[in-house]
Parts: sequence; C-alpha cells; structure tokens
Amino acid sequence: MSLVTLAPSGKSVEVGEGTTLLAAILQADPDFPHKCDGNAQCGSCHIFVLEGRKGVTKTTREENEKLDAIVGVGSKSRLACQVKVLGTENIKVEILSFV
Repeated sequence: MSLVTLAPSGKSVEVGEGTTLLAAILQADPDFPHKCDGNAQCGSCHIFVLEGRKGVTKTTREENEKLDAIVGVGSKSRLACQVKVLGTENIKVEILSFV
C-alpha cells in the first residue's frame, strides 16, 4: 500500500499496488480533469510526481511520445493515466493548474 498525496490541496488516499495515479487522484479529487479515460491520448492528466518516483512504474514509449507534445513538461512530468503505483513508497503529486 502507498499513500498518494495531492499538492497543493494536501488530500491523500491510500492505494494498493497496480493502481494508476489517475485512479488514486480521482478517489481524492473526483473533479480532476481527464478526457480520454486513461488511454494516453489527450494529456489532460499531466501531473508532476514530486516525491516517490521510485514507487511508480517507469515511463513508457507511448507516454513519452504524448509528453513530448505537451506544453509545460518537465523532468517530473507524467501522465497520471499511465503511471501505476508499485506499493513500495508514498507518492506526492502536484496537480497542475494550467491543465
């Protein structure tokens, strides 16, 4: 189990291994924007993983290709729909205000 904390709201939710960050975020904040239902097509679930990056799956080629087309991408950027929790450590994500 991992605790996923959202910044800047501070809301947290405990999730098990294999849960996507999108599913975790939606548990804590049902109004989080996501348009393509987790298919890495739209980029609307772009977040920053601030802490616990070793506690999530690695970036896939498909995710990297979509991130390359998004404005505001940084080294901590991920698509919440493509990231799965490994259950090894707690994770802190930043919900981006420009999404």
